[in-house]
Amino acid sequence: MKKSIILCLYFVLIMLGSNNSFACVQSDSLKSNLIFTDTIIKIEANPKQGFNYPYYLRIPKGLNKDKTQYLLVETNNTGVNDTLLFHEKETYSQILHNSLGSSLCKNLNIPFLMPIFPRPLKEWEIYTHALDKDAASIKDGEMKRLDLQLIAMIESAREILNKYEITVKEKILMNGFSASGTFANRFTLIHPELIAGVACGGINAITILPISKLDGKKLKYPLGIYDFETLFASKFNITEYQKVPQFIYMGENDNNDAVLFDDAYSNSERKIIFKLLGKIMIPDRFLNCEKIYTKNKVNSTFKIYPNIGHETEQTVFLDVYTFFKNIISQ
Repeated sequence: MKKSIILCLYFVLIMLGSNNSFACVQSDSLKSNLIFTDTIIKIEANPKQGFNYPYYLRIPKGLNKDKTQYLLVETNNTGVNDTLLFHEKETYSQILHNSLGSSLCKNLNIPFLMPIFPRPLKEWEIYTHALDKDAASIKDGEMKRLDLQLIAMIESAREILNKYEITVKEKILMNGFSASGTFANRFTLIHPELIAGVACGGINAITILPISKLDGKKLKYPLGIYDFETLFASKFNITEYQKVPQFIYMGENDNNDAVLFDDAYSNSERKIIFKLLGKIMIPDRFLNCEKIYTKNKVNSTFKIYPNIGHETEQTVFLDVYTFFKNIISQ
């Protein structure tokens, strides 16, 4: 024990005056399987593995390697810019501290993945960060099937975490707010078999609906599933979708309505939304979506937070944290 204490003090003396973080392990008998430092890894694009863009993987301080962990996934929402370096810098900021996912990662002590997806200015109508119809319809090139690229990143992260002696579950936890919340909502419907639970907020009071028609109107993606098989080359798995716990929320004063803008919805989609679901976001449109989810037996909780707009605050964080914590504890 004395020898280990001396070694520890030796390393402390070496590190004094340095800005580097460090961990001191005293002896084999006192080694812990807790992660001692917060680590963020950038993984470069790997087309051979199925992803054309890099991603960040965060391993939080306090993670217990003795337990099989859930991987938390939140897609980047970094605005419009034609330079991938711009999105890379903004994504790093988001995975480090500037997102709800970063706080969840830290407080739940689970690994956290965030892709560095582009959102081009020149092709402004392709709203990649929300996985809109234009993005989902891309047939070739680097931006093709971002949903499948994200799945490939998840598999890559699983391999990297294994090298750190961290085992993750087959299903993921997915979080998002605003555009990344919309991405999470749509991704969950496309790949429900991969999701253990999803929380999404600030999604313009509109969810993708697990139905093909409403009042006789065809609901094509991203409104519904009428053209699901054409877009995604598979059948919509309603059985798995109904099992996924979903927490969907809006601020009472949120007036950020992407339905009004052409990069998010076409004019024909806008008319259907206004007519069938409501022009007023809160409470009309949001409650109509909730009714459809309830009618179709989706395992969902819809919540409106009073006195806040297009934002998150402590009450929201605690609810989302509790939602994921309950899933982890099962």
